[in-house]
Amino acid sequence: MLRIKDYVLLVCLCCAALFIACNKSTEPEDKTTTSGADTSTANVSDHEDNDDYTWDVASAIPVVLNGASITSNASGVTVSGSKATINAAGVYKLSGSLTDGQIIVEAGTDAVVKLVMDGANITCSNSAPVYIKSSKKTILILVKNTSNSLTDGSTYVLENSAVDEPNAALYSKSDLSIAGEGSLTVTGKYNDGIASIDGFIINGGKITVNSLDDGIRGKDYMIVKAGDISVTAKGNGIKSDNAEDASRGYVSINDGTVTITATGDGITAQTDAIINGGTLNITTGGGSGKTVSGTASAKALKGIVSTIINGGVITVSAADDAIHSNGYVKINGGTSSVSSGDDGIHADAAVVINGGQTDITKSVEGVEGPAITVNGGTLNIVSTDDGFNATKGDGGESNDGSTLTLNGGNVSVNSSNGDGLDSNGNIVMTGGTVVTHGPKSNPEVGTDYNGTFNISGGLLVLTGPNSGNMIEATSTSSSQYSVKATSSSSLTTTNLFHVEDESGNDIVTFKPVRNAYYIVLSSPNLKSGATYSIYIGGSTTGTEFHGLYTGGSYSGGTLKKTFTVSGKVTSISF
Repeated sequence: MLRIKDYVLLVCLCCAALFIACNKSTEPEDKTTTSGADTSTANVSDHEDNDDYTWDVASAIPVVLNGASITSNASGVTVSGSKATINAAGVYKLSGSLTDGQIIVEAGTDAVVKLVMDGANITCSNSAPVYIKSSKKTILILVKNTSNSLTDGSTYVLENSAVDEPNAALYSKSDLSIAGEGSLTVTGKYNDGIASIDGFIINGGKITVNSLDDGIRGKDYMIVKAGDISVTAKGNGIKSDNAEDASRGYVSINDGTVTITATGDGITAQTDAIINGGTLNITTGGGSGKTVSGTASAKALKGIVSTIINGGVITVSAADDAIHSNGYVKINGGTSSVSSGDDGIHADAAVVINGGQTDITKSVEGVEGPAITVNGGTLNIVSTDDGFNATKGDGGESNDGSTLTLNGGNVSVNSSNGDGLDSNGNIVMTGGTVVTHGPKSNPEVGTDYNGTFNISGGLLVLTGPNSGNMIEATSTSSSQYSVKATSSSSLTTTNLFHVEDESGNDIVTFKPVRNAYYIVLSSPNLKSGATYSIYIGGSTTGTEFHGLYTGGSYSGGTLKKTFTVSGKVTSISF
């Protein structure tokens, strides 16, 4: 379920499973609600207070790190050699360096502890340099213009060998927050970099994490509200993995700059991965030029229940899927440019695109799922296989109930070796603009469907190679008229294809990105009984959208064919 106030909520994964299992409708259900208060708001309200990120210099308790020893005269601090235990609520200012020591917070579950990092550099060879055992919450404040660091060793001496705890250079068993205007570098040689087994909020600071396994983990939730975060991880980059509570286990990026280089997933959530804002740069599995084998996962954005993009600027290079969910993917806004070694966008239940700018610059299959709906926004797909692939994964030539629904927005597809628009069920188009550059050669085609392709609105232009009887246009059951125009010679990438009515009004001006044998055109401006002319070549002053030119004027082409629309699909050759 989606947990950000004023945004729609997606239902839990069980609803996704029911959706797939029932197959009673060709349209994806809108699994949303508009409940006022949501889980994230409640969590943040409980986690954060207005004074969390402020502190009084005069009242802060100094904890001075002296290489192999620690100095503090406060009653709330117990010092034993190079280990200091904070056992009371308060504000503690850490400064200096520890060559092999530890700060422990064990203040009780009602205590709020602030650790003011004022040039604190802590190395611990056999445990977590900062280990928060008990508090209501602990806040790390990074003092402006200071550099701080936490470094652990590759082997821990655990208090209880049966429990791998702690297992991160900064480890918290209670709610954790980091804020401020300083920097923090965390090196996790044992396992994770930073881990909270409760909630974790980052609200500022320049944070750099290098880890043997996961970079940053907030088990109950992970929220980024501000800051400059850089993660290099041999496991996952940012993670939330509470699998016991359906209201937890989510990641929400609201603002800030997040850069992730991960061998595993970039951002992974047991429930929802939510991007509301910020700037994200994510590389997984070595980037989109690599492949993932076996059960390994190197997805850039992954929410088991849902992956939601409401805003932000996102750049992805992923060896695996770029945007993925075992349930729902929903894109409402933002600007995304993704390059994938597998699917650009994949959902096991449904993909819904309502807005934003999404550029899939490299993929095997561009957008894949059993129910794909585009309601708005701009979506550009470059794929080596199918551009859109609506499928339930069963294969075969029968209608499996999958749906590709195009209601609005501007869509371009460039599929070099697969079908442009592919549905193992039906395709429905009611509006928008869809430009599809089909494959190089047969047997693939511009559009392929096992059910029907009914169009009632919008502008459709698609091309394909000479694939014989595999070539499909829209269905004759459509309410909008279409034309399937087949050329006796290839339509080349250097010549415009132009159709106009008897009055010279532009119906379409188009240039394919690869040589094509046929073009399917459907437009609200095609009328039964009306006569139209096809021109090849010439020039246009129009504005281009992936080969489609709009506005401006066309001139100078060679007339190739005049035809009359005589049915829902008029087939002509020229």
